Amino acid sequence: MSAPVAKRIKRSLIYLLARAGKFWFNLLPRPLALWKGASLGWLAWLMLRRDRRKIDANLRRVYGDRLSAAERRAIGRRFFINSGKNLVDLMRFTRHYRSEIAPLVTVEGLEHFDRAYKAGKGVIGVTGHIGNFELLAAHIVSLGYEAAAIGREMYDIRLDRMLVKNRESVGLTNFATTDSPKRIFRWLQSGKVLGVLIDIDSSRVRGEFVPFFGIPARTPLGHAVIGVKVGAAFLPMACVRTPHNRYHLIIRPAVQIPGGLSEEAAALHVTTMCNSALEEIIDSHRDQWIWLHDRWASRPPNTA
Repeated sequence: MSAPVAKRIKRSLIYLLARAGKFWFNLLPRPLALWKGASLGWLAWLMLRRDRRKIDANLRRVYGDRLSAAERRAIGRRFFINSGKNLVDLMRFTRHYRSEIAPLVTVEGLEHFDRAYKAGKGVIGVTGHIGNFELLAAHIVSLGYEAAAIGREMYDIRLDRMLVKNRESVGLTNFATTDSPKRIFRWLQSGKVLGVLIDIDSSRVRGEFVPFFGIPARTPLGHAVIGVKVGAAFLPMACVRTPHNRYHLIIRPAVQIPGGLSEEAAALHVTTMCNSALEEIIDSHRDQWIWLHDRWASRPPNTA
């Protein structure tokens, strides 16, 4: 069997499993569905040895000897279990979000968001792959704000359509990373909300090296440049899982931009401050961030 054929078969199997999972997870009561999601996460932790090594390496890179090997393993295991539960809730959005999931979300700092929204110059909610970031965007919409999210296209168009449909089912507008910057500019200029993820090392979008846990990390910058041009407010935020399978949405105050900076310098300042705010949230919820991602894979120019 040729490699392209094998890849197509693998992708089709993953798609069919995703369709089947969405069907069954929506039939089950939420407690049972979450238990199954947690079990799948635990099995993935056992099976994915390579990802376990990545998590351990990144935790050692950031925390050094402040965490023992046992603590690093526990963080990794809980991350997989939390991810399994988050995936289940994501798959239940279409049928159960407003009636079942939204009432379980508490919000901290909504006054910061409301103040920025009422200013009418657009709001950029800056987050990362921590907790249930899809739920974060959905909940902002459920509170009455008109919001969109920039989503990286998935490798399989069928899975990508499933995800976009899921977002649209809760009233969220989806922007692809390939969408015209003019469309994003007009969206923010009309005073609406844009959600962005800034913790992925990707060469597909414009990025600059900004400290993340004290280590230079390639960080997306394009949305910040657009936001600065429009005069939008930048608010770091995250939606983390809490005990008893509930959620807590954390909204930090808008980043203050010093006067006299060029647009490029202002965008870099905003990105640096948002990275710092996300660090604090991640540090308080270590088992909910995607430590298996090669966050520091790219190296700044002229470094060994």
